[in-house]
Amino acid sequence: MRWYDFRQKMFALGCFSIHQVYAWDPGFDRNNFVRWTRKGYLVRLRREWYAFAEHVGRPDMATYVAGRIYRPSYISLHSALSFYGLIPESVVQITSVTSLKTATFKNAFGEYSYQSVREDLMFGYEPRALAGGRSALFATREKALLDLLYLYPFYMTEQALGDLRLDRDVLHEDVDRAAWESLTERFRCAALARRARLLSKVYAL
Repeated sequence: MRWYDFRQKMFALGCFSIHQVYAWDPGFDRNNFVRWTRKGYLVRLRREWYAFAEHVGRPDMATYVAGRIYRPSYISLHSALSFYGLIPESVVQITSVTSLKTATFKNAFGEYSYQSVREDLMFGYEPRALAGGRSALFATREKALLDLLYLYPFYMTEQALGDLRLDRDVLHEDVDRAAWESLTERFRCAALARRARLLSKVYAL
C-alpha cells in the first residue's frame, strides 16, 4: 500500500488502532507501521496504537489521545481540576480514571496516567469540545474532586486539603453542592464521605 493512500484514509482520525486499519484493509501489511514510524511519518502511542507525526503539538491533540488509547476512561483528578481552574498549577501529566488496570504511557504527545476504579464508579463525566471538532470525556468538577479524594486517601486532614490550594472563588461559583452530595453518596464509601465533609468544611463549600 502506498503511504499517500493510507494517509488519505486515516489522517482525519488523528490517532488510530491497528484494528481500525485492518477493518478498512484486512490485507494490510503490518510491516508498514514499522517502516513508516522509522521514516517519521507515524509515531507509536502504545501497543497497537499510532498517530500521524503531523498531529504532534497541535492544540488539544494530547488531550484527545488520552481518551483514545486506553478505554474506557475519562480525564479527571489533577488534569480536570486544572482544566476547570480549580487548582493553580498547570499539569504536565494527563491524568484519567479507568475501570481497567492502573497504567501509564509516555509518547510523543505527552505522559499519561490512568488510575483504576471499580466499574460501578465510572460515572460523573461528560464530553467536552476540543479543537478540530474533536471531543474528550472529562469528569465534572464535582466528580474530579471526589475521584481525587477517593484515590488519594492522604487528603484526610485539614492541612492536606488546604495544601491543594483550591480556588475558592471557582469552587463556590462553579461547584454544584447538590451534585457534590449526590455523587458522594453514589460512591457508598464512608471514608470518602468523611473526606468530602472535611473538604466542605475547609473551603466553606
